[in-house]
Amino acid sequence: MFTDHSETGRLFGRRALLRSGAVLAAAAGVAGTVAAPAQAGRAPAGAPGGRRRIPVDRISIQLYTVRDVLTADPAGTIAALADIGYTKVETAGTAGLTAAAFRALLDANGIRATSGHFGIPQPFDATAWRATLADARTLGCHFVVHPFFGVGANGPIRDAAVWRAFAQDLNRAGAIARQAGFDFGYHNHHFEFLPLADGSGRTPFELLTSVADPRLVHLELDLYWSWRGTADPVDLLREHRGRVRQFHCKDMNIDSGFADLGTGLIDFRRIFARPEAAGVREYIVERDDAGTGDRAPEDALDSAAVGYRFLRDLRF
Repeated sequence: MFTDHSETGRLFGRRALLRSGAVLAAAAGVAGTVAAPAQAGRAPAGAPGGRRRIPVDRISIQLYTVRDVLTADPAGTIAALADIGYTKVETAGTAGLTAAAFRALLDANGIRATSGHFGIPQPFDATAWRATLADARTLGCHFVVHPFFGVGANGPIRDAAVWRAFAQDLNRAGAIARQAGFDFGYHNHHFEFLPLADGSGRTPFELLTSVADPRLVHLELDLYWSWRGTADPVDLLREHRGRVRQFHCKDMNIDSGFADLGTGLIDFRRIFARPEAAGVREYIVERDDAGTGDRAPEDALDSAAVGYRFLRDLRF
C-alpha cells in the first residue's frame, strides 16, 4: 500500500492497486494473439526464464512519464515514486523548480537524479552548454543525454549533411561533458532508422553512430522507438557492443502505440539476456503518452508502478 502524502497520493493509492491487477490480467488474455517471443516478455514473474535479474538499483524512470502530475504536485509525485520503490530518476526538466529546489525534493525522498535529458544548443554554443551542465551537476546527474533530433520544418530530416553536422556537435558536447566529469549520451526515436535521401542505403543512425565518437557519446537505446523504426534492439546491441549504457524501457501495443511495460509485444527477456547488454547501467521506465489524451493524469503513476514491478520481477 502506498503512503498517503498528498492529493496525488490519495488519487494514486487505491487506483494503482486496482489498475495494475487489471493490466496484468489483460496481458494474460492477449498472450494467445501474439508471437511466441513477445509472450516470453510478458510471462509471469515466477515462470521459468533464467536466473538473472535486473538489480533494483539500476531501475529508474524518465520523469517525462509523469510530467503532468509532477508539474501539478511535485512533492506528492516524487513521494509516490519513492513509495513504488524508485531510488533513481531521469529528469526532463524540473517541474518549474530551480535545479537546487528539485534536488532538495529528491533528496528528501531518498531518490537520486542519476541521469537527465538536456538538449545541446543548436547551433552549438559551448558557453550555454557549460551552463546546462552546471544544472546537471546541481541535480546530481552522472549521465547527461541529448533527448531528441531528427524532425525539421518539413518533417523527418533525411539530409546526410545535417545529420553529420549534428553528430559533430554531439562530439563537441561530449568532450565538454567528459571534461566536466559526465557521461554524455544520445537518445533515439524512430526517425534515425529512415533511409537517408542520398541513395546510399544508409540510415541516419548508421551515419550518426559512425561520426559520433563512442568515447564521447554513448547510446541510450529506446527499445520501443527502435522497434517502431524496424531496428531490432538485439542487432543494435551486437553492432554497438559496449556503447549502449542505458535502456529506455517502454512497450508497444498491437496498434504500434504505447503500452504499460510488460503488457505489450516487445520481448524484453530476449533483449536483456544478450551478453552485449551486460554493460547497461540503467533500465529506465517510460511511457510517452501517460496521462495524456483519454488517460487521466494520475494514470501516469499507475504506469510507473506497473513498469517498476515488471523490471523488478523479470527473470531472464
